[in-house]
Amino acid sequence: MSFSYNVKKEIAQRFGNARHCNIAEIAAIINMCAYIGHFAKKICIKLQTENTLLARKYFTLMKKTFKIVCNVTVRKNQVYHGTITYVLTVTDTADAEKVLTATGILQYKQICNQCYMPVIHSICCRRAYIRGAFLAAGSINDPQKNYHLEFVHGDAKQAEQLQYLLHTFHLDAKMVQRKEYFVVYLKEGEQISDILNIMQAHISLLDMENVRVLKEVRNSVNRKVNCETANLNKTVAAAITQIEDIQYIQYQKGLENLPEALYMTAELRLQYPEASLKELGLLMTPPVGKSGVNHRLKKISSIAEELRKDKGDFAWQKKR
Repeated sequence: MSFSYNVKKEIAQRFGNARHCNIAEIAAIINMCAYIGHFAKKICIKLQTENTLLARKYFTLMKKTFKIVCNVTVRKNQVYHGTITYVLTVTDTADAEKVLTATGILQYKQICNQCYMPVIHSICCRRAYIRGAFLAAGSINDPQKNYHLEFVHGDAKQAEQLQYLLHTFHLDAKMVQRKEYFVVYLKEGEQISDILNIMQAHISLLDMENVRVLKEVRNSVNRKVNCETANLNKTVAAAITQIEDIQYIQYQKGLENLPEALYMTAELRLQYPEASLKELGLLMTPPVGKSGVNHRLKKISSIAEELRKDKGDFAWQKKR
């Protein structure tokens, strides 16, 4: 199963501690994906979904919170690989009005397409609302691939209100229009971990944190390896240039004509071409620091450069 399915499976088993939290979660499910039929003096609520977890959670919430048993119809689509669709309806007008009034969707006999703020006034109710919204219209990518969590809604006002709700938890949710839908999304790994905690998907949160830690360790190792490789390449390139300078001086005037300190440095560099500056310094008697060895090699390079200029010898000219 996908990571998104596992998250939904976990939050489908989470229920609020109080009735008002369950009402908030029902409000989110209805706002995100249910159809409200309002004609003449009759009202009905219809939820159609292929998500078994959503259908089961919605049925349980309605029964537990309002003592309403939804009519359930199961349809099997033979065209699309036998996909099963669940249709849950509340056909009794009195029951539908009771649910819609409690969730704030029905106000003064009018259907409101925005979430009723008193329903999500407390933090626990906001958590429940986000949980219901994700179960109804959310998805999350596998953290091993990339970090992305989103809610998809067909109504701009509802999407903006959900975005505001996420902002109250200090989540930097963005919104973008994708064809006829409005997508509220998060891209930061840390913030996606936070929203999993908000929805009480604690097992999924731990799984994601394990992936994040592993990624950070892997990235840290890669950075160190790349840095060490770059330093090694730099050291090798510098050593090659130094050896060319020393060999040129040896060919033109002999190393024995160099000052004693430079002569010793040149001999050691020829003898240990792969040694670092620090290692060369430790081989000297007495030992010399890294900066001291670097200074000597620069003086040798300057002498070689002067000889090239005097001789006009471009065959030995260093590439700059």
